[in-house]
Amino acid sequence: MRSGETAMAGVRRGGDIRSRASLLWPRQAAWAVFQPSWIPSADDPLVEGLKRLRVIAGMIVASGVYTFVARDFDGKKVLEHLVVACLVLLVIAPLTVGVMLAVWRRRGPLRPLVPALIGSLQLLLYFVGSAVLAFLLLPAGFQSLFFAPLILWLLWFVCAAAVRVNSNFFGTAAVHRALPPVLASVTSWLMAIPDLVTGDLHGLGLVLGVVFILGTPVLVTCIALYEMQRLRRFHGIRLRDHPGTLRAPEPAPLPQRR
Repeated sequence: MRSGETAMAGVRRGGDIRSRASLLWPRQAAWAVFQPSWIPSADDPLVEGLKRLRVIAGMIVASGVYTFVARDFDGKKVLEHLVVACLVLLVIAPLTVGVMLAVWRRRGPLRPLVPALIGSLQLLLYFVGSAVLAFLLLPAGFQSLFFAPLILWLLWFVCAAAVRVNSNFFGTAAVHRALPPVLASVTSWLMAIPDLVTGDLHGLGLVLGVVFILGTPVLVTCIALYEMQRLRRFHGIRLRDHPGTLRAPEPAPLPQRR
């Protein structure tokens, strides 16, 4: 019996060692940090597939892919756009959640939502801190080979983290299932509006400039509206409903092919 227990303990230790070793890879580390166990699992396969488009669209906003078309690509500029997007998130996400809390307050207590709100805020701060750190250390990576591996690891980590947070939007689904699409839409529009207001089309011309600036928020909004429509249709989840009154969601069916 003791030998069996010793063997099982050895297996657990070996698994723990392999688990810790896997965290040395940026992607696994980003998943461990930005996909904690308290974030609810996906319940709609179709929406999860569409979220990949939302991730791509979000990355377009953050990275400024128009620089490729304008043939003026600059890696530092791409990271700078990501930092700007982070700063926008740092202001807009709490404001948007605050508006929804004011709506939900009329329908139920807010105290049960506090743990999920704190967890989401921590993920937001972790992501903003990682992006800003990568931006500040990037010049050192070009000047010293000693820092280059660290910078590459950090850049890979930030990119993998961006994919995760665009999917679960900092775990805000733990507060309310309809919050992630709302936050994604609001953020994408607020990233695009300043360019439209100032007329800064980044040298693309009127047509291409408008397409690249408005294309992303329009796509993100369409996906968000479809996601919220499926939440309402198959799960009875509406944005204005207090999270405490919502029943546990069941897997939504995929659309039938004709």
